[in-house]
Amino acid sequence: MSGIAGILGKPDKARIVRMLEQQAHRGPDGRGIWTATAGFGLGHVRLATVDVAGGGQPLSNEDGSLWLAMTGAIYNHGALRRELEGRHAFRTQSDAEVVVHLFEEYGPACVERLDGMFAIAIWGEEVGLFLARDPLGIQPLYWGEDEEGNVLFASEIKALVGETRFVREFPPGHRWRAGEPLEPYERLPAHTGELADPDQIVLALDRLLHAAVRKQLAADVPVGCLLSGGLDSSLVTAIARQHAEGELHTFAVGLEGSADLEQARMVAGELGTIHHERVLTEKEVTAVLPRVVDALESCDPALVRSAVATYYVAELAAGHVKVVLSGEGADELFAGYDYLTEFERDAGALGAELYEITAAMHNCNLQRVDRMTQVHGVEARMPFADQAVVDFAFRIHPRLKRRDGESKWILRRGAEQYLPPAIVWREKQKFAIGSGIAQLLEHYAAEAVPDAAFRRARSPKGLPFASKEEFLYWSLFRERYGREDVLALMGRSRSLNQGQRWVGAL
Repeated sequence: MSGIAGILGKPDKARIVRMLEQQAHRGPDGRGIWTATAGFGLGHVRLATVDVAGGGQPLSNEDGSLWLAMTGAIYNHGALRRELEGRHAFRTQSDAEVVVHLFEEYGPACVERLDGMFAIAIWGEEVGLFLARDPLGIQPLYWGEDEEGNVLFASEIKALVGETRFVREFPPGHRWRAGEPLEPYERLPAHTGELADPDQIVLALDRLLHAAVRKQLAADVPVGCLLSGGLDSSLVTAIARQHAEGELHTFAVGLEGSADLEQARMVAGELGTIHHERVLTEKEVTAVLPRVVDALESCDPALVRSAVATYYVAELAAGHVKVVLSGEGADELFAGYDYLTEFERDAGALGAELYEITAAMHNCNLQRVDRMTQVHGVEARMPFADQAVVDFAFRIHPRLKRRDGESKWILRRGAEQYLPPAIVWREKQKFAIGSGIAQLLEHYAAEAVPDAAFRRARSPKGLPFASKEEFLYWSLFRERYGREDVLALMGRSRSLNQGQRWVGAL
């Protein structure tokens, strides 16, 4: 995934170095900085997954009139390269070089040709600065201005805190050219719900998931799967097992005796993967909280809980692979969360809620997966977040997603051909709950936070905290990111525990 940083205005190389240093974990494989005399500077830290030897950034077009740095992965870069090769001289095999040549031909419209996850910065003396972010916001991008009016941007919030007067999120599915308005180029499709034949839906969805997994397995480094033993990660792993060349590694974490560890072992055994697991201790879970909140750039309780599990499973994976596939996105698209039972009798309301939580993934679960994998130098890819899968999911009637009290009903129907019934029809559990971490942290906060301090505490909104756990995470967050503009960037989870609609104080 890598990380980018840049300045439009005074190209202060020392500032770019500072911004890159704050997100150095995103790029263990290389670092590059390029500055122009005309008022621009660009930096990049690299996590190499394509053209490992030759794909360093920032990189330019043939005559050096355009310079680019990007994060992410462009899955159709091979087809785009073949289209462009007759008209451009390629120096690398990287997907990033395809983007810079595509911009030469199509300008800002080039992003409409990209299939993948990305945050892109392109600069040229004639075209100025161009920024763009993928439609779902899988790749992060933030920006702000300093007191002198310079525009700064980076992949993580921490790179801009201390450098700008405020930090804003560059919105998903938008592009911007300096001197022009911020422009949406792709929005989530409306939840039409026009498809209602289960058999036809299962066949079409299966084809789309296979295509998504197959293209996301493509890399010049080893690829594995995060496997919690739940439906989503198990289905991704089952499909990946069919397309992976050679052995496939899977990774799971949890407390001793947790459901996730047991279920992941079962799935790995059924699919014949090389399975790795780490049994966590209470001390490990609680001791890592400051590090997790710092890396996560959020103190949302549900997100922090799951981030602890993701932190450790990414650390485990980093010892064996450089890219992992994750089941993230299925709950939002196919109605996996327990609180959605309140919408079961109103298909229109359910469809609207799924649209809203999918649109908010960029600063909730997608942010969690990005930050927790990147802190260990691992790139996460999410087949359910593939644009074709997302588009199709919003065409499925909501009643097929939550049916007879069963979450993700249509997805479970499709998974029956790959997985045993005990996995397919396993009750949905949040990652943090299935791993045992949620229960542990709730108990830990109850003991660690003094009653008197909790009663006195108030959130920035002046409200009493909803739980000691929320207060604990806020205290850690405030030490590092105690600014109102940063708190405003934080996503808020809909639920915390099974059957609970979460309404926090932040």
